[in-house]
Amino acid sequence: MNNKKEKFARAGMVAKGAVYAIIGLLTAMAAFNLGGSKSGSDNVLQFLGQQSYGKVLLGVLALGLFGYTFYRFYEAINGPGDSWSELKGFFKRAGYIVSGFFYGALGYTAAKMVLGNSSASGGSDSMVSTLMSKPYGPYLVGFVALCLAGKAIFQLYKAYSGKFREDVQESDLSSKEQKTLIRAGKIGFTARGIVSGIVAFLFFKVALGEGGDTGGKVAAFEFLQNNFGASVMGIVALGLVAYAVFMFIQAKYAQIRI
Repeated sequence: MNNKKEKFARAGMVAKGAVYAIIGLLTAMAAFNLGGSKSGSDNVLQFLGQQSYGKVLLGVLALGLFGYTFYRFYEAINGPGDSWSELKGFFKRAGYIVSGFFYGALGYTAAKMVLGNSSASGGSDSMVSTLMSKPYGPYLVGFVALCLAGKAIFQLYKAYSGKFREDVQESDLSSKEQKTLIRAGKIGFTARGIVSGIVAFLFFKVALGEGGDTGGKVAAFEFLQNNFGASVMGIVALGLVAYAVFMFIQAKYAQIRI
């Protein structure tokens, strides 16, 4: 039974990697005038749905994302390391739960698209607008921004401390795979940190009443293009592809304790 759970978790890592690969590739193509478009998670579902056997692809992705959700919740409840009672453990495990809910919601949307009951459409802007109309809204949006800023810092820390290597059994990797893992991890986590940092900045602007776009990764890519040029946007997007490569390697060699 544990072996089936482990395979389910590894499938989840592959699914997460696929999401980042498509986001990065579509955005990089847009940056270098090769087609594509600035993309986020919703765009990935739209893209897959438009392909031949789109519903099959969406169904496979949904199943994989549910696998990743299962793994994140399992880590939060039964994973090794610092416990809920410790400050470090509390934030780490809480982060697993938030991540699990996000990928579970994405998987649920993909599953609904397979059944023809939904289409992928981002609701972040409307949700934030509703929040901002409430007296407590700016504080909640500011809290979200603070969490995103913390995530950005943590991603950059993982990139340059090498912490991303801890959950991979590197002894099983060939020297070529190990080099690829390290390069993809450093580049990928750096790109994730940059994107999360920009999204946090945009949320802070909204919370302070200075306007801004809360459209997630798409808004972050637009910010990069408008302020630093399409080439920089494309480089960061390719960094997300590198993160996808890291996830594919992790899926095969991760130390999963179930």
